[in-house]
Amino acid sequence: MKKWACYISVFILLSGFSVAHKFYVSIYQLHFAPEKKMLQITTRIFIDDLNNTLEKHFKVKAHLCDKAETPQDVERMKTYLAEKFIVKIAGRQKEITYLSKEVEGNVLICYFRITGVTKPDKIDIYNPALMELNDTQQNIIQYSGSGEKQSLLLTIDSPSGTLKP
Repeated sequence: MKKWACYISVFILLSGFSVAHKFYVSIYQLHFAPEKKMLQITTRIFIDDLNNTLEKHFKVKAHLCDKAETPQDVERMKTYLAEKFIVKIAGRQKEITYLSKEVEGNVLICYFRITGVTKPDKIDIYNPALMELNDTQQNIIQYSGSGEKQSLLLTIDSPSGTLKP
């Protein structure tokens, strides 16, 4: 049942519809690139949910992905995600480097990386992002690398999980 929820959520996010949405979901895709010794991370988050969460968290109006966006908006987003999205490999928290962002419909796509990664045997993820705004928020974690695929569904009741590639 969880897999179906994941697939439906992925379809909804990737469809890029621009009407108000009723689903509170974001996707975090992790891809292990052994030749680069890197974990590449792509996030897909509804822009309105992120702006509303940033406003609540920082108590300042957020304007990500609109004409009024400022460098401070981007910095707040990076700070917030650094606090809420934590990756540990073999029990050690890893530094996540922000690379860039782009917009696809009403979804913000962000690119990150973790360098110096050899084949991970255990990846612990903590990700309560956006859950302070909506307790039905679901964060889907998808992992791929070396021919393996796994996924986690994180919720307010279970904001962390472990991948064992």
